[in-house]
Amino acid sequence: MYRVIKALNNNGILALDQENGREVIFLGNGVGFGKRTGQRVESFPQAKRYELAEGKQKTPALAIVNSIEPVYLEITAEIIDGAEKRFPNMRRDILLPLADHIALAVKRTRDGEMLPNPFVQDMRALFPEEFAAARDGCRVIERVLGVRLSEDEAGYISLHIHAGLSGENVSESMDTARLVKESISMIEEGLQTRLPADSLGYNRLMSHIRYMIERIRKGENVNLDMEDYARTNFPESYALAKEICRRMERELKRPVPRQEVGFLGIHIQRVAMDRGKTADNRKTEKTTTQN
Repeated sequence: MYRVIKALNNNGILALDQENGREVIFLGNGVGFGKRTGQRVESFPQAKRYELAEGKQKTPALAIVNSIEPVYLEITAEIIDGAEKRFPNMRRDILLPLADHIALAVKRTRDGEMLPNPFVQDMRALFPEEFAAARDGCRVIERVLGVRLSEDEAGYISLHIHAGLSGENVSESMDTARLVKESISMIEEGLQTRLPADSLGYNRLMSHIRYMIERIRKGENVNLDMEDYARTNFPESYALAKEICRRMERELKRPVPRQEVGFLGIHIQRVAMDRGKTADNRKTEKTTTQN
């Protein structure tokens, strides 16, 4: 049994699930038509149910809903539905924060304002499927509202979609993208080289650092200890890895296991060796051409 809190429009309703005391949103054709505040309804069989983020909302759901035009809830629901086709385990409790973000993004675009996204390339590489779903979402927004959002905005939307998959909040996902980018910049500086964003080495590093950050946040340890091996055989790469991990400890406010330092050192060494081979090949090609 549900108690109607507010009919958003003919196609949406905010209700209280009286069985568990949680507020939920139902969206579907005609679901809100004729509904009155306080009315009891057994079910909404033709509508889709969207949970609200439990324990994460400090503002009452009614206040949030009142601040968002219903069209943005409907657009966001369509984006979530599309994402569910890619990700069957997609959670729907991102409805309100994503709708709120899209409403602000549309306003910015209409006003000719831009919110720069310095990590958009990293988001595309870190969360490729989520980014693709965000692009699909931007097409929904353009079809319904006639507003074309930028790639930077698609990057921000991809973080919300990632939050619906990973359980991370958007700020954590943003921090992940930032930490990965900063770590790779430190590696490039340490190796005195630049890694092309589309190279295998760059993507290997990016993937490793991303999952390393996730393990650190969860307090998980890797099973194999290569720290002594990396420190002994690759002292320069190990020292660089240690510097990066110290920075991560400060940023994440969590200890970084020494095994992670060793594994990162091995990955850095692999990149250094790959770059050395590339340089040698170029020298050989140049010599051959001159001869």
